[in-house]
Amino acid sequence: MGSISKDELHTGSQQLINNVWGDMPEEQFYASQGVINSKEFFSTANGRIFTQSFLPRSHELKGIVCLNHGYSSHTGWLVQFTAISFAQWGYAAFAADFLGHGRSDGLPCYIPNINKLAETSLSYFKSIRDSKEYKGKPAFLYGESMGGAVALLMHLKDPEGWDGVILAAPMITVPETRNPSWLHFTACRMMLGLADTWPIPSRSSNSDLQDYRDEERAKLRAMDTLRYIGQVRFGSYRELLWLMDHLQKNMDKITLPILTLHGTGDNVTDPGGSKMLVDKAKSKDKTAKFYEGSHHSLVQGEPEETRKTILADIKEWLDQQVQKSSKL
Repeated sequence: MGSISKDELHTGSQQLINNVWGDMPEEQFYASQGVINSKEFFSTANGRIFTQSFLPRSHELKGIVCLNHGYSSHTGWLVQFTAISFAQWGYAAFAADFLGHGRSDGLPCYIPNINKLAETSLSYFKSIRDSKEYKGKPAFLYGESMGGAVALLMHLKDPEGWDGVILAAPMITVPETRNPSWLHFTACRMMLGLADTWPIPSRSSNSDLQDYRDEERAKLRAMDTLRYIGQVRFGSYRELLWLMDHLQKNMDKITLPILTLHGTGDNVTDPGGSKMLVDKAKSKDKTAKFYEGSHHSLVQGEPEETRKTILADIKEWLDQQVQKSSKL
């Protein structure tokens, strides 16, 4: 790992960071939330990734949660408030920007190999989980959208290492309208790799209000300069198709406790994917919760009362899993 200079941390984003929680200095803000935050770069064979930790200041540590953000997102901005919630509940939360996302290495939102993307972040999470400080503590994966699918892929790669997974609108299947046209996809395939980084248009719009029901939070999201706002690159789309197909074919190998959450109004990832998971996964402990009318971004983008309900559901499930592990 390597520490981050203030120049690296704040380049191009200091003003927007202040706009999220006001003019309060960063260290003071985290302290006001009862959280200790640190930021480091983690070096791997596949490139350097940006990581963050969110540790509880006063709670007795219950376990650790490793967070995987969604496609085009990163671990800062609004996503970090999920990690802050985990820390406030007594969990040490760790998050990494995927390769090609946020402050990590790589062309923005280009995923040439989804397995390497998962293995890179997993190497960081395992370094934390297996460290002297946290070894033996209940350890959980968390993932949003694409990050949910990647969290399941991490479990398949490391099946004995985790005590459970929490999935918010996991990308197991997507509505047909989210796919590019057959013409665009076929044309890119015929380029024999030359078009791998090219954006290909979707048949539906990428409006923030499709993801977020809370308009004010959608406006905040739109101010995030580290979020990729272009169309999906052809190579990335190919890898995401492979990932969804891989998960669907390997449901019987998913064995860890599962909490999957989905909004019935999600038109980015299909709520049917969560139902498929609880129907077909081999896990004995499986829970699916569906929120009527909720859009894709459950934890960041829903109205306040709905977000409180969702976070309460996550906390209750996590605490129950920790209680179960303490009885073993």
